[in-house]
Amino acid sequence: MITTIMIIVFVLGYAAIALEHPIKVDKAASALIIGGLGWALFAFSGVDHHTLTHEIQHHIVDIAEILFFLLGAMTIVELVDAHQGFSIITDKITTNKKVYLIWILSVITFFFSAVLDNLTTAIVMAALLPKLIKDKQTLWLFAGVLILAANAGGAWSPIGDVTTIMLWIGGQVSAANIITSVIIPSIVCAVVPLIYLSFKLKGNIERPKDNIAEEHKKNPTTSFERNLIFYLGVCGLLFVPVFKTITHLPPYVGMILSLGVLWLVTEVIHRSKNYEEKSELSVIGVLRKVDTPTIFFFLGILLAVASLQSAGQLDIVASWLDTTFNGQTTEGIYVINIIIGLLSSIVDNVPLVAGAMGMYPVADTGLYAVDGMFWEFLAYCAGTGGSVLIIGSAAGVAVMGILKIDFIWYVKNISLLALMGYISGAITYILMQ
Repeated sequence: MITTIMIIVFVLGYAAIALEHPIKVDKAASALIIGGLGWALFAFSGVDHHTLTHEIQHHIVDIAEILFFLLGAMTIVELVDAHQGFSIITDKITTNKKVYLIWILSVITFFFSAVLDNLTTAIVMAALLPKLIKDKQTLWLFAGVLILAANAGGAWSPIGDVTTIMLWIGGQVSAANIITSVIIPSIVCAVVPLIYLSFKLKGNIERPKDNIAEEHKKNPTTSFERNLIFYLGVCGLLFVPVFKTITHLPPYVGMILSLGVLWLVTEVIHRSKNYEEKSELSVIGVLRKVDTPTIFFFLGILLAVASLQSAGQLDIVASWLDTTFNGQTTEGIYVINIIIGLLSSIVDNVPLVAGAMGMYPVADTGLYAVDGMFWEFLAYCAGTGGSVLIIGSAAGVAVMGILKIDFIWYVKNISLLALMGYISGAITYILMQ
């Protein structure tokens, strides 16, 4: 009975998030309510105190890692922006043609997310887009397509997405194999929506007349400061996956280390300025502009999904898929993974992949062996399927929060494109087998 109420609460909360603009309630509020209520209901489900404490502590560690990572990345991006660092990129992108621009930005996003990861790349691109595009609808369209590119780019890299990192560290896939087996389906997934849009998009973008924010006019940065903070910021973000690979520590540790270095550098280069000038260009000043509601939205969504996982609902779904579609056959694996990918657009892909990893142990040979077909296709489907809905991936949630994209607008304008790309990539992978 309690678990049924948990599902009802989750669905109602999900609807409130989707209808954020019509009901005029911020999505962060809805997410926090379903996160808190989910765990409260789980506490009344007959679970003993020790198990309850263990479950929530287990999840809060994973959630905190994502939130600290997000906070660090957003602060670095805001710091680069405060120093007008993004003008280094925007000044080089001279085309105003919509078709050319969407291809250029998508290619950059696709390969950046394989190196950085899809969440960091999405945050960077969400900060960059308003410097290039004035019109809100065009801005949202570009942002939606870049979410698809970021998730597709992250799916073929062992460090590009949380789920591929999980499968790589868990020993289900090797780095070289995941790149060679999933890169072509991922390219297809990103390119198919772009080809479709190439026939639909006409004309030029309208650029913002004045790219320079008010605080930049009062406190203009020098060319040296702009270049230093931009390149240091980019190197700091690129350092994170390297640091993780070398130390095997969670990515957020590398992110806060990079932020600490940037913080130190900005304190040193601005130390001779007066307080008012310095405050706009320091981390302390920048933290006021970091989008805190997005972080609370992440917290609520992840808590809500974690409560369903602890209550066993996601394991029930995984077991049902296995028995219904026969997970021991090749055809069954294709169907199960495609459904997992689509489910990950509703429920976060991390617990779904964790459920699959727990249910199917790594075999010595066959479909479930290391680098077996099941794990390869799972990496593709879980990585790209979340794009179908904007809150189905970390990249989508971040961009939704930063650019205030409407859930219903995304469903109407981007979901079909994402589905086209997802299915095209899945068919490509199946044909390659």
